[in-house]
Amino acid sequence: MPIHPQAKLVENILDFKSLDQKPIREGFGIGLVEAADANPNVVGLCADLTESTKMDAFAKKYPERFVQIGVAEQNLAAVASGMAAVGKIPYISSYAMFSPGRNWEQIRTTICYNERHVIIAGSHAGISVGPDGATHQAVEDIALMRPIANMTVIAPCDVHEARKATVAAANLPGPVYIRLAREKTPMFTTPETPFEVGKAYEVWRSDGSPSADSGRSKPQVVLIACGSLVHNAILAAAELEEQGVGVVVVNNHTIKPIDERAIIKAAKEAGAVVTVEEHQVMGGMGSAVAEVLARNHPVPMEFVGVQNRFGESGEPIELIEKFNMHPAAIVKAAQRVIQRKKG
Repeated sequence: MPIHPQAKLVENILDFKSLDQKPIREGFGIGLVEAADANPNVVGLCADLTESTKMDAFAKKYPERFVQIGVAEQNLAAVASGMAAVGKIPYISSYAMFSPGRNWEQIRTTICYNERHVIIAGSHAGISVGPDGATHQAVEDIALMRPIANMTVIAPCDVHEARKATVAAANLPGPVYIRLAREKTPMFTTPETPFEVGKAYEVWRSDGSPSADSGRSKPQVVLIACGSLVHNAILAAAELEEQGVGVVVVNNHTIKPIDERAIIKAAKEAGAVVTVEEHQVMGGMGSAVAEVLARNHPVPMEFVGVQNRFGESGEPIELIEKFNMHPAAIVKAAQRVIQRKKG
């Protein structure tokens, strides 16, 4: 199996039914307690969604370091900025639709403009929120956070990576946004899987037919994914491999600062790129990748994600399929971009 050996992923990665599953947001809850154990300056603030955002474990262990702001997301950002100004490391949590959705200006002005070290956990992001529907399905949050100066943006792929991102955020400079999903998703990385903010890494590599000029095999397309859809990208890569197509899958968990070196290297090698994200294709991770390649090495691209529409109510797995973010849709996008490269 062409799992990248240095990625140290689970062996049953292609067997969806046998994989353990947990919500990515649980990794935030575990990581926050771990960060607080290591640093007494870590504090937690929530906007009346402590259990839903998995901040409840921190609140129980460190009640003297927890502040329940209530349904007041703009205050949530402003109070956290003030606490950061006096040396605390505030983690703030709410649904992504409300933070950063409702308090964007406070995040921009009180946190980012002042370069305050505040970690913003946006939970329940993407359409996989499910039955709550379009009003609660944040598919624009990456686009909201990415353009703000001084902001780091991370979209972990599973519960293990969310824990690592949450712990790492305590030691980063400036503000950080961590994007979290609500629904249970496959746990396909392990505690040993490498994670470094700002460093994308390969999780899959399969070679296609030998190229005529070099006589050696090389990939025909690279799938660059983030968040819970990294696993779908791997499933799509396995299907493409069965068709004789060489594929590389890159987990691009850090959307800002983006790993330009890894993206350019992969694009030069494959000559075609498909980006995969549970977010609007405009302004999201795919746009960030396109900006890098437009400046350095333009190649044919396809964008798998939400295509200029709002979400809707439904079961998460049904919505992922309806919005064409399931493995079969990723396979079709890869086939299209390969054809464009040939033509």
